[in-house]
Amino acid sequence: MVALKGSDIERFLARPNRPIVLVFGPDAGLVRERAEALVRMSVDDPKDPFQLARLDGDELAGEPTRLVEEANTIPLFGGRRAVWVKAGARNFAPALDALIADPPSDCRIVIEAGDLRRNAPLRVVCERAKNAVALPCYPDAEKDLLRLIDDEMRDAGLAISPEARAALVPLLGGDRLASRHEIRKVALFARGKTRVDVEDVVAVVADASTLAVDGLVDAAFAGRTGELEIQFGKARTAGTAPGTILGAALRHVAQLHRARLSIDEGTSVGEAAAGIQPFVHFSRKPAVESALRIWTSARLQRAMAQLAEAALEARQQSAMAELIAQRVLLTLAVDARRKESGRSS
Repeated sequence: MVALKGSDIERFLARPNRPIVLVFGPDAGLVRERAEALVRMSVDDPKDPFQLARLDGDELAGEPTRLVEEANTIPLFGGRRAVWVKAGARNFAPALDALIADPPSDCRIVIEAGDLRRNAPLRVVCERAKNAVALPCYPDAEKDLLRLIDDEMRDAGLAISPEARAALVPLLGGDRLASRHEIRKVALFARGKTRVDVEDVVAVVADASTLAVDGLVDAAFAGRTGELEIQFGKARTAGTAPGTILGAALRHVAQLHRARLSIDEGTSVGEAAAGIQPFVHFSRKPAVESALRIWTSARLQRAMAQLAEAALEARQQSAMAELIAQRVLLTLAVDARRKESGRSS
């Protein structure tokens, strides 16, 4: 079985050595980025229709022999050839059988797919074949985002302050192309400078979609259940993945916990909120200070455990991820509202 992970994927992308490559996963931007990279390495000119054939997976399901025909077509003016297949809802795995049995000598098949279950026919076929490989694409972890930021800033000829770097990371993730686009917006905004600072990040990346996630998390810990439901809907409409929402909530509860511990040692609520790193946008300070008054350090620690468990459950049951995320945030919001009512009475 050939299913690559982690650094093995990057090494393969640097020197691809299999004629059939399946690129799939929940991070659609990363799937597209890797598929495009493979196509560029497989032909001399991706714009030449004689070198690159683009096929629809749903059409292949009804005409499986077409894949073999395209893979074995010799480019009109010579050179290498590639076939780029965009998978759809229909199963076209049988179209791969003939190619796996007798792969073309100078053509690469790149299959771009969404999030596939472990027993999905495309995954099964490509992971079992010796001349095929499967590249899963999951949302970037923090270390991946840090590397992405550094790479993009280096390409733009810019340095980035540690504070700006720390502030930028929580605003990214979920989709590689979207993250890259946001980083490039920051670099473009900072053109003419030598270094990107926190102010640049705030001015560019703290847009409506980012603030929607912030507002969602703030509503949960401030006990605003009605606002939570509205913000959750906005975040999902904007395409924010449940895992990204839970990740933002986990980072926030960790920040609140650290701040609450400092309050327990005598720091004022305002000073504790101001000391949170990465910085808290000024528009969020009232909600953050409210949460710090409502939650004790012990309860925040329990909330952290609840969110971590929900994040794991959402990853294991991707089809239920949205419901899992909404449920745990609503539970926290109800708990916070109950404690706020008790504190006010």
